Amino acid sequence: MFEITKKELVGPKEYSMVVKAPRIAEKALPGQFLIVRADEDGERIPLTVCDNNPADQTVTIVFQTVGAETYRMEKLDVGDHFADVVGPLGNPSDLVYKPLEELKAMHILFIAGGVGTAPVYHQLKWLHEHGVDADCIQGARTKELLILEDEMKSVCGNLYFATDDGSYGIHGNVCVALQQLWDEGKRYDHCVMIGPMIMMKFAAQLTKKLNIPSVASMNTIMVDGTGMCGACRLVVGDEIKFACVDGPEFDAWKIDFDQAMQRGRLYKTQEGRLLLEEQEGDTHEGGCGQCK
Repeated sequence: MFEITKKELVGPKEYSMVVKAPRIAEKALPGQFLIVRADEDGERIPLTVCDNNPADQTVTIVFQTVGAETYRMEKLDVGDHFADVVGPLGNPSDLVYKPLEELKAMHILFIAGGVGTAPVYHQLKWLHEHGVDADCIQGARTKELLILEDEMKSVCGNLYFATDDGSYGIHGNVCVALQQLWDEGKRYDHCVMIGPMIMMKFAAQLTKKLNIPSVASMNTIMVDGTGMCGACRLVVGDEIKFACVDGPEFDAWKIDFDQAMQRGRLYKTQEGRLLLEEQEGDTHEGGCGQCK
């Protein structure tokens, strides 16, 4: 049922796939994610939606080959089928619920890094289709790692590139780029950041300094995607949240990024998971109570 109708290499080990999924294509909103399974023996992989097209009943996903399951996905080609595609899951971006006139009056900035560019594109496209132009800073270590450049240009008010090595756009990371734009007089009253956790940590520190209210997507820490495994447990302010059921977007100023990154490292080992279970008690799991 979930036929792959298009496959494209968009970066080093980064692939875009268009998949036939009629009901998801009709319902998906920016910010939400899917769970895909390459074959009957595969594990579930949560991936944010890059695009949805109700007219041709497809959704677009972008992924990077980093392990066994994404390697299985990489081997699929046009005409092959995913065993499962489930969604849309998670909460849509808060922006889709704001009155249109309010959105048009806002100066919105997106900060995208790595494959986080894919869900940023989905949000920018939705805004663009509703007559709202937003700016974006897209960052990478070097020019060759920037993805979806033409697609991003088509839906952005202003698109700024930042590369660590200076090979394209502003020389420096996304924080250097934002500070430079700010010094040049650019002003924003809302920021959405999606990308590597370390990028979002420092971007959130800067937007707080500049007083730009911000949200960050924590889709990168999800594993099960249904609120059962507890992998995406994080601290937001003084509350325990789970990215897959409470998010994936949260107030970036309130996220304890250091705790989330440390927890992610521990979660990778059995001994680490046992330690987290002891430390976190009743808040260790996502809520089903059946994981053990």
